[in-house]
Amino acid sequence: MELLICTRKTINGVQFRGRIQELQLLSAANTLPLAFFFSTRSTPNQQNEEGEESIIDRAFWTRKIHTLCIRDRNVDEALRLLDKIRLRGYSPDSLNLSSIIHALCDANRFSEAHHRFLLSIASQCVPDQRTCNVLIARLLDSRTPHATLHVIRNLIAVRPEFVPSLINYNRLMHHLCLFSQPTVAHGLFFDMRRRGHCPNAVSYTTLMDGYCKIGEEASAWKLFDEMLESGLVPNSLTYSVLLKGVLCKRDVERGRELMRQLWQKMMDENDPSVNNAAFANLVDSLCKEGFFQEVFRIAEDMPQGKSVTKEFAYGQMIDSLCRCGRNHGASRIVYIMRKRGFVPSIVSYNNIIHGLSKEGGCMRAYQLLKEGIEFGFIMSEHTYKVLLEALCRDSDICKAREVMQLMLNREGVDRTRIYNIYLRAVCLVNNPTELLNVLVFMLQTQCQPDVITLNTVINGFCKMGRVEEALKVLDDMVMGKFCAPDSVTYTTVICGLLNLGRTEEALDVLQQVMPRKGFKPGVVTYNAVLRGLFKLPQANVAMEVFNRMVGDRIAADSVTYSIIIDGLFKSDQIDEAKRFWDDVIWPSRVHDNFVYAAILKGLCLSGKLNEACDFLYELVDCGVSPNVVSYNILIDHACKLGLKKGAYTILREMRKNGLTPDAVTWRILHNLHGNAGK
Repeated sequence: MELLICTRKTINGVQFRGRIQELQLLSAANTLPLAFFFSTRSTPNQQNEEGEESIIDRAFWTRKIHTLCIRDRNVDEALRLLDKIRLRGYSPDSLNLSSIIHALCDANRFSEAHHRFLLSIASQCVPDQRTCNVLIARLLDSRTPHATLHVIRNLIAVRPEFVPSLINYNRLMHHLCLFSQPTVAHGLFFDMRRRGHCPNAVSYTTLMDGYCKIGEEASAWKLFDEMLESGLVPNSLTYSVLLKGVLCKRDVERGRELMRQLWQKMMDENDPSVNNAAFANLVDSLCKEGFFQEVFRIAEDMPQGKSVTKEFAYGQMIDSLCRCGRNHGASRIVYIMRKRGFVPSIVSYNNIIHGLSKEGGCMRAYQLLKEGIEFGFIMSEHTYKVLLEALCRDSDICKAREVMQLMLNREGVDRTRIYNIYLRAVCLVNNPTELLNVLVFMLQTQCQPDVITLNTVINGFCKMGRVEEALKVLDDMVMGKFCAPDSVTYTTVICGLLNLGRTEEALDVLQQVMPRKGFKPGVVTYNAVLRGLFKLPQANVAMEVFNRMVGDRIAADSVTYSIIIDGLFKSDQIDEAKRFWDDVIWPSRVHDNFVYAAILKGLCLSGKLNEACDFLYELVDCGVSPNVVSYNILIDHACKLGLKKGAYTILREMRKNGLTPDAVTWRILHNLHGNAGK
């Protein structure tokens, strides 16, 4: 049962309502089957069908559960059915468990799958060794190694003869190494040996990679020596992992020697997939450690020979360079490819153009686009959008228009969508003429503008301060010259009017025009109006609009409350903001971290740091869990006031409440010490 206690807390004479939740669970809940917590109501037909079958007909129930899980993808119904027939004396078997686990994993409900397996083990319903290994392999897909390891340990406690497969051991060690825990993985390595497995090259390579990732290169080399002593032959991936550790230590000479050994090993390797993984690992390591010239040397000389196909090698270099933000370097690889008669993949080329556009190299991206047309390059819509925005920010409308034309020349494209993306990019610059020109050009080419097109044009005019042009477009839509306006159209016009301080006209559109045209303003429209009114600032009018919103039975959301709290504080109506929290927001139970941040920021900017701290601590006492941003606001303000002790007190409270300081927290505190040093 759940007990709710409502309390009133007082902060500096102002009352804040609180709520304390205490959950009391029956002690027997831990013994209930997990399916109990997922039970759903069944239909009469289902009840009749299930009631007609004998509970001893295991084949029927096994087939029924399997069908629900695999064919119907309805694992909740399967859990409900399993729970119901258990009450009638049915004992689930390994086939039922397997169906449930697979279905939960397919639904990405790995936590429930782990719990279901643990409950089965606790009830002595343990499948055979092969089935257990299959289920563990599915659980490993969750990449939560500690949860899977807990299942394995419980399984071994009940069935000491159970031995996880070598592949499962290797996968589990790999996942632990991904979490920078190679020592725990090494413990599994020893356990694997004790249970009769002989570690293979994958086992050793996985552990070496884990140690290299945390900078323990010496431990990796010890494993390498142990591997040789055990008679195992290192493959090319093993050498690339060791090379990663050497590069991390900036040991260039040793790295070059190891790289020569790697090339030779790749020549001798028979498995192309191992060579591909080794080459990808090497190039990725070189890029991460900043050895870009070495990457270009490999692109020129191709020392790996035929052990890796050149198309794969070039593609991997482009991918690694782009991920490190070296898009110009990736374009250099493209030139080397083209010089040797190779063509980059569409994905790689899109990646380069996208990266160049994002980092300010739109002219280079445009040049690559023009060159790509020669070998049939097809630009994706997302890359097209990013490139257009970059060109418009550089005020190069002519090139942006050329890019749009290139996309329109493609067969099978949605022409209206291509125009809409271009119009949205043009809105970034103050060029109302181009907006109208595109609209006219669309009509001339028999491409009918849709409501998104016209909303984009109206939004562009409003951002440029050309509200009269926006109103003309709206009138044309209302008169039937274009498609009919929607609520977004009117909301955009209202925002444009408020930006220019034309409050009466904006409210007339909200209260008269929209209802007359059959549109009931929603919470999004009201939020836009409230934000615009508080910016003017017209706090009293904004509160009247809010009251009208409540009267029209439009439910406010956390965005509404954040806007109002922020606006009241900026209008120096501090007591009104507190009363609004106490009388409206808290009783509504519609509040989140954005609302808390608005209140805390408002109190701090009003010079009431102590009150802000009290408010945050009262929230915690009432069962609310503010996020790290709320604490950062208080720490930042304390640092600006030079209150070093107060800042660290808030930091201790943050940790006490289970939150970990993030990068912003430490940067704030670093600035505090830097200012103190000055």
